[in-house]
Amino acid sequence: MDMQSLHAFICVAETQSFSLAAQRLHLTQPAVSKRIAQLEASLNSQLFDRLPRKAILTPHGEALLPKARHIINELMEIKTELASLNGDISGTLRIGTSHHIGLHHLPHFLRLFHNTYPQVTLAIQFLGSEAACEALAQGELDIAFATLPLDEHPKLSMQAVWRDPLKFVCAHTHALSKLKKPTLEDLGKFEAILPETDTVTFEIIESAFKREKVSLDRALPSRYRETISKMSSYMETIKMMASVGLGWAVLPEHMANDADLLTLNAGPKLLYRELGVLQRKGKTLSTAGQAFLAILPQQ
Repeated sequence: MDMQSLHAFICVAETQSFSLAAQRLHLTQPAVSKRIAQLEASLNSQLFDRLPRKAILTPHGEALLPKARHIINELMEIKTELASLNGDISGTLRIGTSHHIGLHHLPHFLRLFHNTYPQVTLAIQFLGSEAACEALAQGELDIAFATLPLDEHPKLSMQAVWRDPLKFVCAHTHALSKLKKPTLEDLGKFEAILPETDTVTFEIIESAFKREKVSLDRALPSRYRETISKMSSYMETIKMMASVGLGWAVLPEHMANDADLLTLNAGPKLLYRELGVLQRKGKTLSTAGQAFLAILPQQ
């Protein structure tokens, strides 16, 4: 049993496909199949049921998957600690980032880091903030950039990097645009296009309404919500849907400054979310990770 075989096993399990796993690993499909066959032979167990278009874990495979992930994470931590002792800035840095941060805040720092440390491989995953935090807590990432949770996370430490002011907006053709000083109560009467209810951003918006003792119930039943949940960069999706008049929305200030949108002077004067970087508590961060954190702005 070796790291390469375990990596191949995990990729096939996650994609349910030998061909997709091969693409992810930059290998040929026969090479992936060979690694899985070698792993099965060494364990004397069949790990996958090979269906015509899908590879499904057998009970033996399901039992192995969490252990394989644990082994890979442990080996990665050992390599990280040894590299840190040598002061070597190289290897792979696994970064998870929300789509909004990855598109609007990180590019400059990614470019700077890559130009300074070209020997470091940046493995970047675009995830929702909540999913990025969970992946980091499970040891699947080295650092994560996300909207910071409002409460302390038992497994993660966090550092604010950017304060992201939020603005209420609607299209110029929306009924709310006719009101000189709309209130949150006014907004609550119209359909809203908001992030999913299990996100920190939604929690911040909902809290603003609760402080004014205004209910969001009438605004929330949205026939567009399923569409939003399937989009990868939902802030951009919400902006588009609001700009064509499908509802009012809350956007980061720099996105709200758009000719197709009208900023509504409603709600608290200072509504914002904290965007930042998270690490696992008690985990040794590689010298590459430390070097990346060193180039970030300090709030």
